Amino acid sequence: MQQDNPDITFITASAPVATSSHGGRAKCLQRLVRLDLPVPKTVALSFDEVHRIAAGDMPDMAALIAQLQSDSLICVRPSSEDPDWGGPGAILNIGMNDARHAELSKSLGGEAANALYARFIQSYSIHVARLDPDMFDDMDMAAEDICEQALAAYEDEAEEPFPQDPAKQLGGVLRSMARAWEGTSARLLRQAKGAPADAGLGLVVQEMVLGLGHGECGSGVLQLVNTTTGMPQTTGRYLSQSQGRDALETGAASLYIEKDPRGPSLEEEAPVAFEALKVHAALMRERLREEMQIEFTIENGAVHILDGVRVQRSARAAVRIAVQLAKDGIIPREEALMRIEPRALNELLHRQIDPEAERDVIATGIAASPGAATGKIVFSAAEAQASAARGENCVLVRRETNPEDIRGMHAANAVLTERGGITSHAAVIGRGLGLPCVVGASSLRFQMRKKGLIAPDGRVFREGDVITIDGSEGQILAGQPPMLEAALDDAFQALMDWADDARDIDVRANADTPADAKTARNFRAKGIGLCRTEHMFFDADRLTVMREMIFADASDDRRSALEQLLPMQRADFIELFRIMEGQPVCIRLFDPPLHEFLPTDRAGLRDLAEALSLPLSDVTRRVEALGEYNPMLGMRGVRLGITIPEIYDMQARAIFEATIEASRDGDPVVPEIMIPLVSAKREVELVKTRVDAVAAAVRTETGVDFTYRLGVMVETPRAALRAEEIAPHCHFFSFGTNDLTQMTYGLSRDDAGRFMSAYVQQGVYPEDPFHTLDAEGVGELLKLGAERGRRAQPDLTLSVCGEHGGSPESIAFCRRIGLDYVSCSPFRVPVARLAAAQLAIQDKIG
Repeated sequence: MQQDNPDITFITASAPVATSSHGGRAKCLQRLVRLDLPVPKTVALSFDEVHRIAAGDMPDMAALIAQLQSDSLICVRPSSEDPDWGGPGAILNIGMNDARHAELSKSLGGEAANALYARFIQSYSIHVARLDPDMFDDMDMAAEDICEQALAAYEDEAEEPFPQDPAKQLGGVLRSMARAWEGTSARLLRQAKGAPADAGLGLVVQEMVLGLGHGECGSGVLQLVNTTTGMPQTTGRYLSQSQGRDALETGAASLYIEKDPRGPSLEEEAPVAFEALKVHAALMRERLREEMQIEFTIENGAVHILDGVRVQRSARAAVRIAVQLAKDGIIPREEALMRIEPRALNELLHRQIDPEAERDVIATGIAASPGAATGKIVFSAAEAQASAARGENCVLVRRETNPEDIRGMHAANAVLTERGGITSHAAVIGRGLGLPCVVGASSLRFQMRKKGLIAPDGRVFREGDVITIDGSEGQILAGQPPMLEAALDDAFQALMDWADDARDIDVRANADTPADAKTARNFRAKGIGLCRTEHMFFDADRLTVMREMIFADASDDRRSALEQLLPMQRADFIELFRIMEGQPVCIRLFDPPLHEFLPTDRAGLRDLAEALSLPLSDVTRRVEALGEYNPMLGMRGVRLGITIPEIYDMQARAIFEATIEASRDGDPVVPEIMIPLVSAKREVELVKTRVDAVAAAVRTETGVDFTYRLGVMVETPRAALRAEEIAPHCHFFSFGTNDLTQMTYGLSRDDAGRFMSAYVQQGVYPEDPFHTLDAEGVGELLKLGAERGRRAQPDLTLSVCGEHGGSPESIAFCRRIGLDYVSCSPFRVPVARLAAAQLAIQDKIG
């Protein structure tokens, strides 16, 4: 059956229907027709036709209806190019009028006919005539005269009778849906979902199969997988409407799909139809190459397929579905990899709040580390440790965290801070530990002395109260909602194996502790790209020795204190090397300013004076003397290593002695030593000379030879610009994009969260540069540094070890400029592996 107008197309197997011109629903229905499935007659209206209808240029309604079965009711559904873009709601039962009501009253009974007509009048009034929905509030939809009431209410409100001509009804519906799509609010809503401003809408006009009659009748949906887990399970819902019972009324019987001890099922009531639906669903899965949900009706035992839509799924289910489709030979592995959004893997790696759970949201902040956890509020690291010792879950609440809070963060189940951004201390450490974290929650009032939190709605939460942190959504919730556990199952492992086969850039992990290293190893990172050694000094026994070193005036006194730390540091490195089993381990030499190791309150100063046997006044003066106006731009990194060289000497010796010890039992270890915060060639020369001297001394003392690689962390703009003169002294460059972004923008990464959302909303920055690498500014420095470094040292290894290393967009940039690997928090390693694989596949596709 053909139509002169090519934009109004009767759907057949060969009709010119395309997703780009008629929308996804129209194209799916055509595919179902090609599979010879029992699809009711359908007409597709193109984007262009719908646009003309919105402008008032109406097609011939009588001719359109003539293409369908003359005595059937009609429904109209939206058909956008992407189902996620939404669209106006479907309108059913078009064609219901006084005459049709009388006919159906005879064949189906008055109750069913009344319900169909009354619901259509209500739907038409609200969505087409745009009348006040309140006009139906006082009506009893079960009343025998409900249709008369509804018709009278329409005529009174619209000041004209309800249209009886099906063609006029259909025209009104099409015009209403077309104009709704082109309205300002609808356009803004779909643009927020990623749709282009000029996205078109198609409409499908389909004859209705009511699923009402005297045999087995009903309607429902069916799918072959579980939406949450992705495991095989025939599931859905079915409303039995036999003997004229109507789904719109309470008389309808809701059935389970498969046999179920809780009640009747479609499988039991209509076994032939049930088997037919399963066969149809399996065919759709194979031929449409996707798990589909069937919308169906059964009329007097006969099955009719009204629509097929992609099964809604959690991230966990998405992975299993894609992997199983590939294993069954329905799609290639590369396509399975491309179907998974890399960031969605966070749902598998961490506990999450059950999507069905009620959320009592107290406040919101920046989603800094994914996952969700519940615990009692504590306000200090010591309280967190005490809570963990009692076996109680806790949430550590701080204005902002610092290195002294590390042990408390290890003990806590989640972290909440008032200040900070996506690369603040709490965020970076939280991601490294796999610890749910929300930072920058400034809408909460933090009362640290009174140990309380005041929510925007006035509720007060005290120490010991239970809250939940959702680090994936940036929400703080009251109480303990139900959770879904992490799921690193066989499907996840298979997907990761395929990703490793496809990707062409390595992924390492940032790992500071043996626990981090084990996590990295479990996620199959190709080594450690950044080990921050300063985090090893905050245990109580080490912190006291570190403070002794800081207070020492002479080099010999400093060396004496550091000799106490040497065996501890050596043991740390031995364990890291053994866990990584021959994989590269890049160790960053001591970086933070010394003041971070000193107390700031009166009680802490008094304890330190007692520990060092010094007058409190001397301790106070020394602490004040070490203070800096801007410590992150002061005496830290390589500057500390040059002015107090004993620190780097001790660390180098610990690394080399650990190298020898760890190499005795397994593969030879080749440590990578990284100098932080370099900005000048001479800095590298000075540190390299001392490190080489320590290596020579260790070789002489032990009689054992070993090799190591020395490199720099490029995190100042000058280091990137002067890369050509720095590179000849190095084996590798690792771009520390957290600090490089901070210095390039002149932004404090700990404070930027206070205004960043406003900047992004107003278009000052397209994205938070601490979250997504700024390719134009910071990226230009990376590109220059890489090019100039390799010009002087062609075999220079290049990498990124800032948190951008786990961002799919940033990995794309790193590949483009030829970096060898990226390094990120252990729990972001799978995300990076999948993103890298997808980028490699995209390049092959072209």
